[in-house]
Amino acid sequence: MEARDDILVYSTGPLKEGIEVTGSVDVTLYVSSDAKDTDFTVKLIEVMPGGTAYNIDENIQRVRYRDGYDKPPVWMEKDKVYKVTFQPMETSNYFAPGHELRIEVSSSNFPRYDRNLNTGGNNYDESAGVVAHNQVHHSTQYPSNITLSVVKNK
Repeated sequence: MEARDDILVYSTGPLKEGIEVTGSVDVTLYVSSDAKDTDFTVKLIEVMPGGTAYNIDENIQRVRYRDGYDKPPVWMEKDKVYKVTFQPMETSNYFAPGHELRIEVSSSNFPRYDRNLNTGGNNYDESAGVVAHNQVHHSTQYPSNITLSVVKNK
């Protein structure tokens, strides 16, 4: 997956020392799109020294519900940047020395999650979608971030 050009991949490189990640994994992305609605996905992955990668946890946020699932949908406008805060993921995993911690950010994970045709429609009764050209922003003004709870060894 990390070779695809539609997935952002962030890897630590081989760890010199092992780390324990236990607790919440909090994700905030600043995003824009030319579509009325789209999804963003985040995966927390452990990569073994030989390159085999294992999903530890994953999450998705449909942008129309960025203000909450109990509120009316809100649509995106082209060239505007939106703050999207995901529901926290929970994990407890030890990443051994030589292993890597990887984060992958994408815009879909079908069939694991429902499809999003990016139209702002119902998705379940539509037959034609639009390609969403999405951006994840990371700057001082738009500080996309992922926070992991690392347990210190004594």
